[in-house]
Amino acid sequence: MEPAGTAPGARESFWRRRITGPVRRQLTLGVTPDRLAVTLAVGAVCSLFPFLGFTSLLNLGAGLALRLNQPVLQTLNQLLGPVQLALILVYVRAGEFAWGASGQPFTIGEMLAAFRDSSVPEFLARFGWAGVHAFTAWLLTAPLLAAAVYLPSRPLLRRAAARLSAASAAPAGA
Repeated sequence: MEPAGTAPGARESFWRRRITGPVRRQLTLGVTPDRLAVTLAVGAVCSLFPFLGFTSLLNLGAGLALRLNQPVLQTLNQLLGPVQLALILVYVRAGEFAWGASGQPFTIGEMLAAFRDSSVPEFLARFGWAGVHAFTAWLLTAPLLAAAVYLPSRPLLRRAAARLSAASAAPAGA
């Protein structure tokens, strides 16, 4: 059976048949422009969850529940890791504002050191409300973030898909 896009009688190389072909099929599995836009929006929201170590599981769960493309979700999760770190304190402060709480001075480094050096009850006693505040701000901003990613990416992805479709439909050498 000849793969699509190869000349009759031509054989695929080992790498294309065993490596690049399966990877390409996995990456494009169920990918339509609209589903990809949803995947990017959900992935961005899950990847910016303000608790370290939970974003991969959150992306996995959301992807399975919504039948989204896992490679795209996990790649986006890795790409947004630095943004997640930068936003943790922003989420804490926004949550404090939403709760009407006074800000407690601390840094992310201080929080990570306390997580490493103290017991769970000690850590929660010191930073528990910061977590509640960050989670609240994340919940409040998640729909806005999803819309901010989905709405502009959907038409862009539709145009890109139309161009790819037109390019692949055009006869070779034309």
